[in-house]
Amino acid sequence: MKIRLALPSGSLKESTLKLFRQAGIEMTVRERSYIPYFADPELEGFLLRAQEIPRYVAKGDFDAGITGRDWVREQGVKVTEVAELPYAKTGLNPVRWVVAAPKDSSIRTIKDLKGKRISTEVVNLTRKFLKDNKIKAEVEFSWGATEVKPPLLADAIVELTETGSSIRAHNLKELAVVMISTTVLIANPVSFKNPAKREKIENLVMLLSGALAARSRVGLKMNVPRAKLKQVMSLLPALKNPTISNLTDPKWVALEIIADESQVGRMIPDLKRAGAMGIIEYPLNKLIY
Repeated sequence: MKIRLALPSGSLKESTLKLFRQAGIEMTVRERSYIPYFADPELEGFLLRAQEIPRYVAKGDFDAGITGRDWVREQGVKVTEVAELPYAKTGLNPVRWVVAAPKDSSIRTIKDLKGKRISTEVVNLTRKFLKDNKIKAEVEFSWGATEVKPPLLADAIVELTETGSSIRAHNLKELAVVMISTTVLIANPVSFKNPAKREKIENLVMLLSGALAARSRVGLKMNVPRAKLKQVMSLLPALKNPTISNLTDPKWVALEIIADESQVGRMIPDLKRAGAMGIIEYPLNKLIY
C-alpha cells in the first residue's frame, strides 16, 4: 500500500520540506527535481503548484495533498479536509486575500469598485465576494505580478499577502479582506475511506501537527527544593500539570514543563529567585497532544 502525496512547489516548498523533516518524515529533493524521495517506502510524492493540487487530489491522481484552503475554495472541487496545518511561507500566521487599490485613486471603499476592472489570480473567490456585496465589476485573471497592474492595467486587485508589506511597497491601500486562508492537508474522498490509507494519512497529520505545535514552545527542566515547590509551581504555565520526579536527596525534586518560548525569558529569572536550581531550556521537535 502506497500513499501518493502532492506537495506544494513555489513559495510554500521550502517551509513544507522543513516541516516534514522536523516531523521526522525523511525525504530528499534533488535540485530542479519535482519528485521528493521518501525514506518511508509507503510514501510517494510529487511537487506541484498549490493552485493545482486540489484538482488532482479530487480526481484521484493523488491520495492526499498539502495546499491552501483558498485554492480548494477557488477550484470548487470535492475533497476531504483532513487537518489545518497553520504555516505559511515565512511563519505560522494565516494569509489574507485582500482588495487593494492605488492610494491616490478615487476608490475609497469596496462600493467604489462598481464598474471597475479588478485583476486577480482568484477569479472565483473575487466574483463571489463581489456578488455577496452586490457589486458589479469586471474580474480578469492575472498570471502574476498583480501588484504592478494598477492603475494602467486594472483599477484594483485582489492579492495574497502575509504581512501587507508588498501591498504597501506598491503604493496600494487595502480596502477589504476577501478571505483568510491557511495551509490544509486534503485527501481524496475515496482514498480516505480506505482504512489503511486513512490510517497512514492520519499518522502523517499527527506528526506534522506535532512539529508545528513544537515550533513556538520549549521544554524546561529544573531542580526545586520541596519547601519552595508551591512557590515555583505558581509561576509555571504548563500543559495540564508539570512532571515532578523524586531525587536521591528527599529534600529536592526535579520538575519539567512545556512552555511558550515567548514567556521563557521572563519566567527563568522569576523561577531562579523562587528557589529553582539547574534550570535547563531545550528545543522540541514534536509536541503530540
